[in-house]
Amino acid sequence: MTKTAPCSSARTIAVAKELERVMRLDRGRLIATLAAGLRDLSLAEEVLQEAAISALGHWGRAGLPTSPQGWLLQVARRKAIDRLRRDKRSKLHAETLAILAADDVAPADDDIPDHRLRLIFACCHPALETKSRVALTLRTVCGLTTPEIARAFLDNSTTMGQRLSRAKAKIAAAGIAFSVPEPEFWDARLDAVLTSVYLIFTTGYIAAPDEPRDLCHEAEYLMRLIDQLRPDDPEIEGALAMMLLIGARRAARIGPDGASLPPAEQNRSLWDNARIAEGRAILARAVERRKAGPFQIKAAIADCQMADTGPDWPQIAALYGALWTHEPTPVVALNHGVALAEAGELKTALALVESLESQLPNYQPWHAASAALHAMSGDHKKAAAAYRQAIATAPGEAEALFLKKRLAKLAH
Repeated sequence: MTKTAPCSSARTIAVAKELERVMRLDRGRLIATLAAGLRDLSLAEEVLQEAAISALGHWGRAGLPTSPQGWLLQVARRKAIDRLRRDKRSKLHAETLAILAADDVAPADDDIPDHRLRLIFACCHPALETKSRVALTLRTVCGLTTPEIARAFLDNSTTMGQRLSRAKAKIAAAGIAFSVPEPEFWDARLDAVLTSVYLIFTTGYIAAPDEPRDLCHEAEYLMRLIDQLRPDDPEIEGALAMMLLIGARRAARIGPDGASLPPAEQNRSLWDNARIAEGRAILARAVERRKAGPFQIKAAIADCQMADTGPDWPQIAALYGALWTHEPTPVVALNHGVALAEAGELKTALALVESLESQLPNYQPWHAASAALHAMSGDHKKAAAAYRQAIATAPGEAEALFLKKRLAKLAH
């Protein structure tokens, strides 16, 4: 059953716009549904693309179907069946082909199951390296193109394409299931998912303003989706709250001179109060569940950085101490040291930060923190050397300019 379609070029334009809209909004849901049945992510992507190409011609002749998403899913399944029947080496059993063939009615949009949480867990499987998890999630769930992902990671498109191909091949070879883990594996796998999505957020947070896709927006979309598909989980709520609170400061992150600014020096009138209120409400709801986790603690740290009278450094230092029990890593220890220094415990902080040098020799924030703490202690020679190293490895121009300004102050 189809809608009555207009004629000629107007119909062609309308079809192209509708197909673009559907693929932009529903590609992730369609890929997830296909992958769940095919157990092959590459095949799912290929047959959906073939179905989209077919749609341009068919919809142009017959008009838009009642459910464009259902039509694409039905045609993609048929194309998958054709491929599998031709491929005698296929690992899929005959019963899988039978299931695909039996499900040959184009479903209404509302009848398409939402398997995106399964897809996210597959893309963020611990067997994949972190960068591949993030890239694959952006590609399959968010629908970013390979060049867009490559740009975000400062890679070339060929290299990123190869990374994505290897990740999909590894999922197939390892038999990674497109499923939500069983309860006993949920916590371990969830952390990998939340960390991957947060890395998408941080990549977008420090990106140049001319980036074609807003990765902060994509990450927030993913986190809200995970919260919607798996409600009432305090760590998911904590991760979403953290992103909202940090994201609320985004417009104030860069000062008028182009240098990045820490929260204490930002223009608070540029903060998004609606996002702050939502983030705090979600964090409060998570804390009430009485199951503390690292993302809730990180959200609380973000909240304390935005206290009305300025960052609450004693509380931030205490929270980093609590975070250490969940994530005993050098990076957490470094942040704890910075918070201790700001809270007035400079001697303890310096000893802690200096003890991390051998573990973080190439970590740019370590050099920046070391510079700041030595400047606070009055050792301008060590501070200047550390600032120069931090400037040389800064992630962007805004961060480098901030450090250059701090270095210049040492001379006065």
